Amino acid sequence: MSEKPKAGWWRYVKEAFLYRWNLLVFGGAAAAALLSPSPDVVLPLVAAAEIAYLGGLTTLPRFQAAIDAKARGESRGAGAGAGTDAASAKQKLLEVLGGLDAERRNRFLRLRARAVEMQRIANAVRGDTRDESGASHELRTPALDRMLWTFLRLLLSQQALDRFVRAADGKALEKTVADLQAREKAAEAKGDERILRSLRDSVATAQLRLDNYQKAQSNAEYIALELDRIEQKIQALTEMAVSHQDPDVISAQVDAVAEGISQTEETIRELQNITGLGADAETPSILNADMNEVVQ
Repeated sequence: MSEKPKAGWWRYVKEAFLYRWNLLVFGGAAAAALLSPSPDVVLPLVAAAEIAYLGGLTTLPRFQAAIDAKARGESRGAGAGAGTDAASAKQKLLEVLGGLDAERRNRFLRLRARAVEMQRIANAVRGDTRDESGASHELRTPALDRMLWTFLRLLLSQQALDRFVRAADGKALEKTVADLQAREKAAEAKGDERILRSLRDSVATAQLRLDNYQKAQSNAEYIALELDRIEQKIQALTEMAVSHQDPDVISAQVDAVAEGISQTEETIRELQNITGLGADAETPSILNADMNEVVQ
């Protein structure tokens, strides 16, 4: 069996010094020494006593074992937290893919597959066979995963907006607003305040519905354009790996494009109420994810 890792001497000293009773005694003794008639004599004695305490306690096997166990527990907790975050992000990826219709899901899978294939070709061009997966290191960046994740969430937003637009009848909403406005004018001529108040409220409600419909149409048009733009960007960046030998150039391009999608993420945030996804959702690993779990 391998030997369990030790916390280290500095950790032993830190834990011994920060022990609450030591802080209380040492602090009180130091304060008393400063107030004594001869602090230059008493303070060194207090310091010597503290050093003797730290040296004695940190060499005790039982104390070291307790601190070692504490450090290992903290390490396991941190590792478990990271694993939980990764599992949560992966689950979110599967949920989004599972929520898409077949056409949009296949569009995303084709784009991802092309990116992975371009990476393999780039590796072959450079003669790099160390990566068994065939994915080039410089393109497995968080920035490219972020772009693919944004593209995927845009597909989900587009699907939700399409359903909303199909369910709403824009022409009927326009006719309703026009009819109510005509009735409002007629009520103003009659001077009946009760009818006028009711009609004004109805006009406002109908206009709000029409505004929502028109904004949904505008968002749908914007998202369609963004999907095409990001798709072309991802394809261009992955193809660069074949013609450019300098990985720094490629990584810089990927990072620049990824930073340029902030407005797109703001739109996703605005549509959170109908998609359930915020733009701040943690980016999962996409290029290295096992898509067989999705397409099965």
